[in-house]
Amino acid sequence: MRKILVIDDEAWLREMISLALGQQGFEVIEAGSSEEGLSRASQDSPDLIICDVNMDKAGAGYFTLEKLRENKQTAAIPFILMTGLADAKGMRHGMELGADDYLPKPFKIEELYAAVDARLRKAKTVREEAERKFSQLRNQITLMMPHEMRTPLNGIVSNAELLADSAGTLRPAEIAEMGREMSQSGRRLERLIENFLIYAQLEIVANDAQSIASLREATTLKPGELARSTAIGDADNVGRLPDLVVEAIDVPVAIAEEYFKKIVAELVQNAFRFSEPHTSVRVRVASTPDNIEFSVIDQGRGFSPEHIGRIDAYMQFERKMQDQEGLGLGLSIAKKLVELHGGTLVIESELGAGSNVTVRLPLSHVA
Repeated sequence: MRKILVIDDEAWLREMISLALGQQGFEVIEAGSSEEGLSRASQDSPDLIICDVNMDKAGAGYFTLEKLRENKQTAAIPFILMTGLADAKGMRHGMELGADDYLPKPFKIEELYAAVDARLRKAKTVREEAERKFSQLRNQITLMMPHEMRTPLNGIVSNAELLADSAGTLRPAEIAEMGREMSQSGRRLERLIENFLIYAQLEIVANDAQSIASLREATTLKPGELARSTAIGDADNVGRLPDLVVEAIDVPVAIAEEYFKKIVAELVQNAFRFSEPHTSVRVRVASTPDNIEFSVIDQGRGFSPEHIGRIDAYMQFERKMQDQEGLGLGLSIAKKLVELHGGTLVIESELGAGSNVTVRLPLSHVA
């Protein structure tokens, strides 16, 4: 039986709502104050909360909502505010705090039923979509992880066994080469696991409005400097420093440094991976009145329109044509990070003619 918590300091109104919802088969829990409501919400984990805006003091409903959204246990519970003063300013404030709906007083029983039904149906839809995504992610992991983890592990294990069995007969140069191969395989495995964990985390964050809001409060003060140093490091790792061209300015952007650096690294590494030595990779950071623009331009293989439309987790393009390291998650992670921060990622590309990947992120208003 689905549970609904009603928070209101007027006993007659709580009783009326309780009787009406009880006739619809709901279990109704009552609370006469904000403090009692917070306690019952944590204790009983209701499927929906209906709360008056003004109880023992003006704005008590907003306080209740804010505290519930700060608590991980209650943050996702659908919340309907009741008010006899449904002005635009108050409604906007409630929505900013995370309210799902407003129920103006006085209301008819049919309006109560409609509001409750709409919120519960939406919550069910969100839950089912989250379950579908996790099921899809689980299936993709099941299919791809064994192969992708086995490849670098084979490189580590085979070289380690050879060293253990034949160390006395190997020349120093051969031992050094095996060490390099083991190091490369280890770094490949480390990046694979890191990307897997990041993508799984982002899938969870994407279904939590409070987590998304927290992400967008962060700031990178010097994105140009961070993009430059990250791109130089990536270019140096593949021996292509002469191919790198960087034009970057510093304007504060609304994203944490670690996430901005991840976007830069994934796009720059892709550009080097899918382009030939002695062709340029251009990295640019610029600004518009509302956004920062980060772009990576290469002269490599490029994407077809079909490939661009199929960007998703664990999708690897043209695997038979060219071996690709990792789970193919890099571009998907960059895209998801950008979208979670309220930005856009656009790919302009043509097969055989290179790619231009442009990220736009909101500017930070930190002084």
